[in-house]
Amino acid sequence: MVARSLLAHRLRHHVASARFIRTVSTAPKPAPKPAPVTGPTTPYSHQKPPPPPQTWLTKVLRENPTAMRAFLRISSLLGYGSKKQLAGRRALAMYELLCTRRADEEKDFWQDECHLPPTFQSWFSVTNLHIWLLTVRLRALPDSLAKHHIQGLIDHFFLDVEERVRAVLQPANPKSPSTTPPPARDTPFTSASANSNFYTIANGNDQKRPKGRAPERLVTRQMKILKEQWAGLGVSMDLGLVRGDAEMAGAVWRNFLGGRGARGIVYPSSPAASGPYFRRSVNLVGGSVESVKKVDKQGLDVEEAKDDGSGVHDYAPAEAGKYVMYPELMVDVVEYVRRELKRLEGLSDEEIMGPLSLGRELEGLEKLRFGRIKQ
Repeated sequence: MVARSLLAHRLRHHVASARFIRTVSTAPKPAPKPAPVTGPTTPYSHQKPPPPPQTWLTKVLRENPTAMRAFLRISSLLGYGSKKQLAGRRALAMYELLCTRRADEEKDFWQDECHLPPTFQSWFSVTNLHIWLLTVRLRALPDSLAKHHIQGLIDHFFLDVEERVRAVLQPANPKSPSTTPPPARDTPFTSASANSNFYTIANGNDQKRPKGRAPERLVTRQMKILKEQWAGLGVSMDLGLVRGDAEMAGAVWRNFLGGRGARGIVYPSSPAASGPYFRRSVNLVGGSVESVKKVDKQGLDVEEAKDDGSGVHDYAPAEAGKYVMYPELMVDVVEYVRRELKRLEGLSDEEIMGPLSLGRELEGLEKLRFGRIKQ
């Protein structure tokens, strides 16, 4: 158990809110080029790609001021440019540039030190943690803006998760013309169904049989489970903010590290070590199980002892000592959470929300980028 004095610092529970200054523009302005990033405070920097070519409508509107005014008026009547719509666009930029990449950026820590299996579930847990970190800071915004930003962030998160779940449950056949993936978008954003180096899709390159769409029943069931996990992590981490680091360390254990030792720790001196021991969780959907009837016939223990290459397994008896490292890993994650919340607290509301202008959603996101877990 991690002592309550695990860390010296504490997060203040109230973030000072600054008055939001909104800038109104009658014509779209080109986004300024980001300044070069230097120093250790922004370890991840990405060069902005060139802007896409202008459409015929953009050219017409820029050459005709009267048409531009009419277009902007109609757009405002349809809801474009409203606070809710601009907050949703900013939330999309925050999600795709700040949250989706975190698992891949810290892959060495989560997979090599925490030994999380390279699965979509692990990616979801890591991404969910950073969704919560941003949510905590967004709560301190003015009421209406906070609601729009938080709702937009969560909506984009689960829309992305649903597409990824479909790809995991039923990967498309590369030779099937009906399941050809759409072309990549000409934006710096990662596409919703983009592959991640953090997890692999089982049977993704299997060309023996054509693949169709994932059954809606399985997608719906999995989305309900992921929604419960999202809510559970949020509640447990919020409780850790109130009760202290020991409570937060317990939340880290339950949501990240507790997956190992599902059947109990098997030590080398244990009598059970000489016989079969639990190795992995059986994946009946996308794993190497060919028939559920075979599992019933030969027994679940026999199937669990096989390695399907998914990486989901308990530690072997010779690796039981790795459980001793869990308290130190809990310290690292709790320190990271406290440090990032304190950093986000120091940013003004204007820096968090950005210009809130169409076409300028990416401005200022470099200041929001998360740092390394271990410094």
